[in-house]
Amino acid sequence: MHSDIVDLRSFYASPLGKLAERSITMALSSIWASVPNERLVGLGYTLPWLERFGADAERVFAFMPATQGAVVWPATGPAATALVFDEELPLVDSSIDRILLVHSLEHAENPRETLNEIWRVLSPAGRVIVVVPNRRGVWARFENTPFGTGRPYSRAQLAELLREANFTPAAWSDALHFPPTDSRLLMRFHSVLERAGRRLWPIFSGVVAVEAQKRLYQGIPAVQRASRRVFVPVLAPQGAAGLRRTARAEPETQGR
Repeated sequence: MHSDIVDLRSFYASPLGKLAERSITMALSSIWASVPNERLVGLGYTLPWLERFGADAERVFAFMPATQGAVVWPATGPAATALVFDEELPLVDSSIDRILLVHSLEHAENPRETLNEIWRVLSPAGRVIVVVPNRRGVWARFENTPFGTGRPYSRAQLAELLREANFTPAAWSDALHFPPTDSRLLMRFHSVLERAGRRLWPIFSGVVAVEAQKRLYQGIPAVQRASRRVFVPVLAPQGAAGLRRTARAEPETQGR
């Protein structure tokens, strides 16, 4: 189940959410190699980090899953957000240099298909950075934050999933070593707990972050993958005449 876009914005506007954003930013900074003029896409809810890491990018897009909802971003200038299906991204092959996933993979209907689609749109030297709740962490066990929903992963599970989709995990990091509580006392010491957690209990971090490199020897499927989505028009008009014909046909059928 995806977290709603309203809940996500409310969480990151709260004191606990601001601390979580800062902690994840530190984790991303340790694995984010600078690539000038790159084409960057965020999938899920990535707005806080696209604003921080997308300053030197040539183009930045924020893709938000249809089940989550979308908001207009940035506040000024042309909109760079789109409502998408994570298994059918509206991009041509090999068109993106880096994709950031936050609040995305743990909610995917088919995580491997999502990563296969990401593989398709990444350039030959493309990279994907994935942030997911840690299966062993405390944050995945409480539903008062967005990290308590969806499917958490261990490092081994995430590495195996990436390799199955023809990615090579290159650099790892972790974040959210303080408890997910609104207690002002504990939040006051969050920096101390964060530094201590990185050294003493990294295995119990709230989230795991990994940068993975696209492998170039993926096999080409013999048959093009068919769309798994069935689109039904919501406001399809149905005339009254058609309804009357249906009503007449029912008694005749019963009489036979």
